[in-house]
Amino acid sequence: MGASRLKQVWSGIARDKFLYVLALPGLLYFLIFKYVPMWGIVIAFQNYSPYQGMSGSPWVGLEHFARFFSNPDFFTLFRNTLAINVLSLVLFFPLPILLSLMLNEVRHMVYKKIIQSIVYLPHFLSWVIIVGITFLLFSTGDGAINQMLVAMGFDKVDFLTNKNYFWGMLTAQSIWKDAGWGTIIFLASMASIDPQLYEAAKMDGAGRFRQMWHITLPGIRSVIIILLILRIGHIMDVGFEQVFLMMNGAVSEVADVFDTYVYRLGVKQGQFSYSTAVGLFKSVVGLLLVIGANKLAKKFGEDGVY
Repeated sequence: MGASRLKQVWSGIARDKFLYVLALPGLLYFLIFKYVPMWGIVIAFQNYSPYQGMSGSPWVGLEHFARFFSNPDFFTLFRNTLAINVLSLVLFFPLPILLSLMLNEVRHMVYKKIIQSIVYLPHFLSWVIIVGITFLLFSTGDGAINQMLVAMGFDKVDFLTNKNYFWGMLTAQSIWKDAGWGTIIFLASMASIDPQLYEAAKMDGAGRFRQMWHITLPGIRSVIIILLILRIGHIMDVGFEQVFLMMNGAVSEVADVFDTYVYRLGVKQGQFSYSTAVGLFKSVVGLLLVIGANKLAKKFGEDGVY
């Protein structure tokens, strides 16, 4: 029976060999850059020394985790990371859905393609360019926004050095950069909705808004749920580059997150085991959130991620 099953597997591979060849680069990417490096997690439970290696470094168990949780910085890092991600989840996540609904209602195809190209463009700009544009617009000295405020008789505003604006600035940057790019999946799922449903709704007298509410949104609900679950899994992952480039001494109290903390202690100070423990904590929290959100989605009758 085992030999028969193995023969069927090899027969399927031979039949679809070209598909497996196409998938091979992606599989190798995840194997080499995602799965193999996971072996390095063990140094979170060691006092790792590059000279002794993973096999020779002494084991310390959960010492680094205990040090991290007892560190006063933990609550600041947790607050900043959670606040930035909650703002992104509440303000940023719905916008690609709304933008997709609006684009889906555009009937002039040339005009629609032009709008799509415009909203996609910021995604291809690096965070260095995005932050550079932000400095040009919002700097206190020569920033265009402050120059306009002065011209209208108002005082200058310290957008970049006032910690009250920092979280909002990060969220606004993320919205401008990736809201358009996030519409791709939603527009693709909208294209799979049966056009006959819209025709039947028109015959029943339903307007554009009613069709959107009762046909389009239910048609992409499963995609929204899946992307929401995956987004919740990244609740501890703000993104190092954006925060690092925007951070300065005046806003460090609200800007320091797990990613910048790991960089500062792991890369700059060489505390490899401790920084790995912090990164592992982030990953475990994300995994638990994905599992919990997926179970909650299934409880409400949705398909979930798995």
